[in-house]
Amino acid sequence: MNYRHIYHAGNFADVMKHALLIKLIRAMQRKDKPFLLLDTHAGIGTYDVLSDEAQRTGEWREGIGKLLGAAPEALAEYVALVEQLGIYPGSPAIAAALLRPQDRLVACELHPEDAALLRRNMRGTNTFVHERDGYEALAAFLPPPEKRALVLIDPPFEKTDEFATLTKTLFAAWSKFPGGVYVAWYPIKHRAPVRAFFESIKFTPIRDVISVEFLRRPDTNPVGLNGAGLLIINPPFGFEADAAPILAACEASFGEPGCAAMVERLINE
Repeated sequence: MNYRHIYHAGNFADVMKHALLIKLIRAMQRKDKPFLLLDTHAGIGTYDVLSDEAQRTGEWREGIGKLLGAAPEALAEYVALVEQLGIYPGSPAIAAALLRPQDRLVACELHPEDAALLRRNMRGTNTFVHERDGYEALAAFLPPPEKRALVLIDPPFEKTDEFATLTKTLFAAWSKFPGGVYVAWYPIKHRAPVRAFFESIKFTPIRDVISVEFLRRPDTNPVGLNGAGLLIINPPFGFEADAAPILAACEASFGEPGCAAMVERLINE
């Protein structure tokens, strides 16, 4: 409950996550049929990177700050959206800007103050905001009446058992609605917890799983955020190819010595 994303909004991990989220939304929209976008840990929706909190860490300067006015081609749509909105958009704001009239956005936030800010910041958009636990929301909103869903699970990773909770939650949601596209963000400090997370997913019946990762620096220091990844269940057709230039652009823009990026198939269909 102490986590506030404002301190980290717009950093290199946000850039990767949000640029890939745009590709996932576009992929879902290749079909005319509507879909639900469920954002389980929505935060406050938009962030002022010039606020005292954001300036205190300055992480945005090494992320979105390096791209404004000079975006690589693979990140151009993402940066153009940030510039269009005029304030740094979290995932709910990105989704609200891109979804069609027939699509539906449900954004959940547990922290009461942040939920109130989320409602205010998303006012005027077709967003349904719920003050509730994001993990519990999966059981409440799935399966959706649209019969199609893109689910973004982006927890703060404050708890030591977050990876275990993710595995349990993903399995429960997939069991209830196996056709959904599930996207789980995770931090990379060192490799052991991530490897254990992957192995735990492999012990479930879940099929068709990939990981998409960007390491800004080698994942050998357990103290700092060295990289980030998305574990994706049922990735849309062609997404793996779409992700490659985004990861290459992240390497070129943010990479330090020893940086790396990869798309790995963890479980076949």
